[in-house]
Amino acid sequence: MGQRRLARVLALQALFIWDFFNRKKDIEKIIQEELREMGQDLRSDDFFLSLVRGVINHIDEIDEIIKNSAPQWSLEQMPLVDRNVLRLGVYELLFEDKKAVPSKVAINEAIELGKIFGSETTGKFINGVLATVFKISEAKENEKEKD
Repeated sequence: MGQRRLARVLALQALFIWDFFNRKKDIEKIIQEELREMGQDLRSDDFFLSLVRGVINHIDEIDEIIKNSAPQWSLEQMPLVDRNVLRLGVYELLFEDKKAVPSKVAINEAIELGKIFGSETTGKFINGVLATVFKISEAKENEKEKD
C-alpha cells in the first residue's frame, strides 16, 4: 500500500473513532493512537495529519456540503464509514491543494476507501455524492472566473 493511501486509511480510522464516540473523544489522542499503532509504516505523517485536522477544522462546512449533495440521506442515517469517507473526499476535493491532490485522484481514492471498508454499494454512493460536489464546485469556479 502506498504512503498516501495508508495515510488516508489511518485518517479514515481516526475520523471513524472520533465520530463513533459522538465527537467527544479527543482527536489528538486518537491521532497519537493511530500513529503509534502504525509505527514506522507511515514514513511521513504530514499528509495524515493534514487530512484529519483539515476535516475536523472544516467539519461543519463539509457536513453541509454533504447534506446538500445527498439530500435523500441525512448524515445521521449514513453508515459511519460512508459518512467519514465522504468527509475525507470532500476535504480533499475542496480544501486540499489541487496540485498536490487532483480532483480525479481525490474522488478515486475515496471510492476505493469506500469499497475496502464499506458495503457493496458504498463505492457507487461515494462516487455519486462526490461527483455532485465536484460539479457544483466547478460551476462556482467558472462563475468566479466570469466575474
